[in-house]
Amino acid sequence: MFSKSITSKDTFLEQTKAAREERALEKKREQSAIKIQAIVRGWLAKQKFIKLILNDFDQLLPDLVSHSSQDEHQQPELVQALDVYRVACRLFLVFKNQRDRKRFEKLCKYIVQSLHSESVKISYVGVFLNKEYSLRWISHIKDLLYKCCQFLEELKPESPIDMQGILIHLHTLLAFTATNTWALTRLKNFEKLRGGMTQLCANVMGSLFHRGYYLTLKSLLLRGLCREKVCLKNIALTAIVTLALRPLVSAQFSEKLLTMYIIQILSVPTLVFHMQQISPESMAAFRTHSMFDKCVDFLSADQNMRIVFNTLEGNYALCLLANLIQLAYSEREHAQPGTYYPTFVLVVTRFLDSCQQYVVCKKGNLSNWHPVLGWFSQSFDAYLPPAMGNLRSQLSLLWGTPMLKKLLGVPLKEMLDAGITGEEGAGPSQPSTPVQTSNPASFIRRAIEARTNRGNSSKNFRKLGSPDCTKVALICSMYHTALQTMSQVKLDILTGLCNQDEILYSLWQFLCTLGPNSGLKAFLDLLALNTKASAPEFQMLVLFSDCMTHYVTILDDMEMYEKQDPFKLQDFVNMSQFLNMFIYKSIIGQLFELKTLAHNAVFSSLHTLLLALYRRDCRRAFAPQQHWLVRDIRDSQFMADLEKGKKPQQVLVQKTPHMIAHGERVRLFRRAVADEKVVLGLTERACGGRSTLVTVRRTRLVEDGYRQLAALPSRALRGVVRVRFINEQGLDEAGIDQDGVFKEFLEETIKRVFDPSLNLFRVTSEERLYPSPTSCLQENHLQLFEFIGRMLGKAVYEGIVVDVPFASFFLSQVLGQTQQALYSWIDELPSLDRDLYRSLTYIKHFQGDISSLELTFSVDEERLGEIVTHELVPGGKAIPVTNENKINYIHLMAHFRMHTQIKDQTNAFIKGFRTIINPEWLSLFSTPELQRLISGDNVPLDLRDLRRHTQYYGGFHDSHRVVCWLWDVLQRDFSEHERAMFLKFVTSCSKPPVLGFAHLKPPFSIRCVEVGDDEDTGDTIGSVIRGFFTIRKKDPLNRLPTSSTCFNLLKLPNYQKRSTLRDKLRYAVNSNTGFELS
Repeated sequence: MFSKSITSKDTFLEQTKAAREERALEKKREQSAIKIQAIVRGWLAKQKFIKLILNDFDQLLPDLVSHSSQDEHQQPELVQALDVYRVACRLFLVFKNQRDRKRFEKLCKYIVQSLHSESVKISYVGVFLNKEYSLRWISHIKDLLYKCCQFLEELKPESPIDMQGILIHLHTLLAFTATNTWALTRLKNFEKLRGGMTQLCANVMGSLFHRGYYLTLKSLLLRGLCREKVCLKNIALTAIVTLALRPLVSAQFSEKLLTMYIIQILSVPTLVFHMQQISPESMAAFRTHSMFDKCVDFLSADQNMRIVFNTLEGNYALCLLANLIQLAYSEREHAQPGTYYPTFVLVVTRFLDSCQQYVVCKKGNLSNWHPVLGWFSQSFDAYLPPAMGNLRSQLSLLWGTPMLKKLLGVPLKEMLDAGITGEEGAGPSQPSTPVQTSNPASFIRRAIEARTNRGNSSKNFRKLGSPDCTKVALICSMYHTALQTMSQVKLDILTGLCNQDEILYSLWQFLCTLGPNSGLKAFLDLLALNTKASAPEFQMLVLFSDCMTHYVTILDDMEMYEKQDPFKLQDFVNMSQFLNMFIYKSIIGQLFELKTLAHNAVFSSLHTLLLALYRRDCRRAFAPQQHWLVRDIRDSQFMADLEKGKKPQQVLVQKTPHMIAHGERVRLFRRAVADEKVVLGLTERACGGRSTLVTVRRTRLVEDGYRQLAALPSRALRGVVRVRFINEQGLDEAGIDQDGVFKEFLEETIKRVFDPSLNLFRVTSEERLYPSPTSCLQENHLQLFEFIGRMLGKAVYEGIVVDVPFASFFLSQVLGQTQQALYSWIDELPSLDRDLYRSLTYIKHFQGDISSLELTFSVDEERLGEIVTHELVPGGKAIPVTNENKINYIHLMAHFRMHTQIKDQTNAFIKGFRTIINPEWLSLFSTPELQRLISGDNVPLDLRDLRRHTQYYGGFHDSHRVVCWLWDVLQRDFSEHERAMFLKFVTSCSKPPVLGFAHLKPPFSIRCVEVGDDEDTGDTIGSVIRGFFTIRKKDPLNRLPTSSTCFNLLKLPNYQKRSTLRDKLRYAVNSNTGFELS
C-alpha cells in the first residue's frame, strides 16, 4: 500500500518538474523570438534608412556630376552646398568603403568642383561660413580627408581604374590643404577671412598629420615608384610631393615636421630620381623652398642625425642619402655656398660611417647580400630590390664629374692658385735646378742662404691643420668612407675619381705644398701623436694612395712614359720617394702597431701604391738607380739587428725588401737555404756520406733523370744528389767527385728541356722563354713541367747559375704577383708579344666607333693546321667589341694569352719549383731579381774577384807565367762581350753569380794540360811535376784551351808565348756555342 503511494508521488513530482521546465523553455522561446524580431525589424529599419540615405545621395549628385562634366561653367545648376553637406553627413553615418567607394568619389568630385564657384551657397567652403554648421563642417572635412587617405592606402597604383580614384583623392586633399583653389577667397568681401581660411587649412593638416598623413603618402610612393614599371605619372607624383610639402611650409619647417618629412618621405627609395625624371615641377618646388639646404642643415646636428638614422636604420638610411646626393647634384648651382662644405660633406660622411655598423665581413645566417654594401645584417622588404639599379645611379652622382668638380676640383684649384706663389719653389713636376758644385763661390753662397732661410722655410708650405688642409682632408675623408662602406661599387668610385685627371693631379700638387718631400715630416709627426691614424689628414693620404694605385694600374706605357699628361715621370719619382721614406720611418720608429699592421688602412694603402710603382719601375724603369734603397739603412747594422730578431727589421724584410741592397737579400736567401739544410739534416756532414745516386745514360738524359727524380721526395732532392753517367758503350764514366757531375747533369738537362724544338717552351721575339701553349702534344707534359720546376728549383737552391732567360710575365706568375688584386695583365704583355700589345693599345685609344673593326670576345688560334676558336667569355663569339666594353676586351685578351693558354703548364712548373724553394724566400725578390738569381748578375765580369777565388792544379799557381798572361789577356785584349763568352766557356753561364765568385759552385779552377796528353786523367803526380818544372819546352801550338763546365774548370796548355795564348783562347771562346765539354 505504501509502496504504491510513494511511486505515484514521485511520478507526480517529475511531471510537475517537467511541466515547469516546459513553461520556462516556452517563455525563453518567446523572448528569443521577440529579440530576433526586434533585431530583424531593426535591421530592416536600418536597411530602409540606409537605402533612404543612399537614394537621397544618388538623387542629389549623379545628374549634377554628369551634367556638370559636360559644361563646367553652368554653376547656377549646381546643387546648394548645404544640401550636399547634409547628404554627405548622413552618408558618413552609414558609410562602407567597398559599397560606397564610387559615391565617395562623386562627392569628392562635386566638392572640388564647387570650390571654383564664387557663390557662398554653391561653394562647399560656404558651409563653413554659416555659424550654425562651422564647427561640424570642420570635423566633417577632417573625416572626409581622412577617408581619402584610407582609400589611398587601399587602392593599387598599377590598376588604371584605381589610378583614377587615386587622382580624385589626391585632388581632394590638395583642395583642402591650401586656399589657392577657393574662388571665394578672391572676392574683395572675403579679404579679411583669408588669414582664417589659411589657419583652417593648417588645422586640417595638423589633424591629418596626427592620423598618419605622411605614412599614407609614403605607402603610395613606395607602391607607385618602387617597382619594375613605375605607375605614378606627372600629375600624381607632383600632387603627392606638393601634399607632403604643405604641412612643412605651413609649420614654417619646424623640427618635428621636418624630422617626420625626412624619415617618411625623403627616405622613399629613388624619390628624387623619379621627381627629376617625371615631375620637374616638384624639383622646382624643392628649389623654391630651399629643401636641400634645410634638410642638410637639419641633419648636420648630431642629435637629429641620430634620431633619423636610428629610425631608418641601414637600408632606408642609404635611400635617404641617395636622395640627398641627387638633390645636391641638381642644386649645385643654386644652393647656399656653405651648404656643400662643411655641412653636406659631414652629413654624407656620418651617414656612410653609420651604415658601416650594418655591414658584415662574410655571409651568415642573419646576413643578406646588398648590391652596394655587400653582406648586410638587415633584410630587404619588397620595395628595395626593384629600386637598387636607380639607387646605384643616384649614389654614383657623388663621384661623377660635376659633383667631383664642385666638391673637390674647384676648391683645390682655388687653393693652389691662391696659395702658391713664385717664391714657394718649383711645382711638383719640375725638378729643382741642380747645385753647381763646380763653382765654389756659388756653392758657399747657396749653403749660407740655406742656413739663413732654414727658419723661414716653413712659410712656403701649408701646415697640417690649417683651414685649407682641413677642408681638403674632410672632403677626402668623405670619399674614403664611401670606399670603405660601399664595397660593391669601390671600383666605380675609384674609376670616377681617377677619370678626373686634373682632380687627382691637383690633389698631388696640394700634397706637395705640405712641406719638403710632400710633407713627410709633418705626416710622421702627426702619426706619432695620432697612433691609430684616424685623423682626416690620413684619410686624405689613403684616398690619394688608393686612387693612384688604381690610376697606375690602368695606365698603359704610352700614357705613362710618352704622353706624361698630367703626371710626369718626375712626379712618380717624388711620390715613390715619399712613400718609401714614410713607410720606412713609420716601421723603424714603430709609429704603427706592428702586430696589427695588416689591418692598418694607412699602411695597407700606402704600401700597395709603393709596390705598384716599384713593380712598374722593375718592368720599365722611370726612377734613377739606387732610388728604391733607403740611405739610412746601414747594411751591417741592419743585418745584425735582423739576426737579433728585432721586429721592425723583420717587418721591413717581409713588406718592403726592395729598401735593402740586393746583395744583402741574396745573402739572406742563401742563409735561409743553409739554415734549412741544417734543420733538415741535409748538409754533407750531417748526411755522413748518404746521398741519392742517380744513374743516367747520356743518350737518354732527360728520360732517365725524370724517371728517377720526379718521384723523389722534395727533402731528398734538397739533399746531396750524386750522378753516374753511362756512356754509349754502357760503361760507367770516370769523373772527379766535386759535385761537378751533378752540375753537368743539371746543365745538360736544363739545356735540353728548354730547347724550343722540344715544344715544352717557346721563345719570345726577345729570345725569352715561356711555356708552350701546345705542349700538350707531348706525352705527360704536365709531369715534365713539374720535373723542370724541381730541377730549376734545385739549381737555385744549390746556387748553381744557369743561362736560362725567362719572359718576365712568366716569372711574375712564379713569384705569385699575378694573384694580387691590382695586377694588370696588359702591363706585362710586351714581354710576350709586343705586336699584340701595340694592337690592343691602338684599340684602347681608338677615337672612332670600335665596332667598325668587327671584333668579338673570341680569339682564333692555328693548331696543327686547324683554326681553333677560344671564347674570352661564355658566348664570346656572339659578343661584339664596342666602345663601352673595349677595355674589358683588352684585359681579357692579355689574360688569355699570358695565363689561360698556359695555365696548366705554369701551375705544374710552379708546383715543382716551390717544392724546393720556399715561396716566402721568393718574396725577397722582384721579377728581374729572380732572373738574376737564376742566371747570375747582369754586370760586367769582375776579373779581380774571379782571380781572387780561383784554384790552380797541374803545377799552375797564381804567379805562374801562363796564368799571369791569361789574366792580362782577359783584362787588356778581350772586350766585355768576349769576357762574358769566356765565362760562359768555363762555367756554361755568361753572367757571374749574384754575390760574386766566392759563391760559385764548384769554385773556378785552372789546370795545366800538357801537349801529349791526349786524354786528361786528372791531377796526377806526373802532370803536376811536368807542369811545375815545365819539362816540355815546345810551344803547344796545336792544342786549344778546353773546359769542363761541370767543374767550372779551364784546361790550359802551357803556352810559351802570350800571343799564342791570346789567339788560342779567343778562338776557343768564340767557337763555343753552349755547354762545351772537354
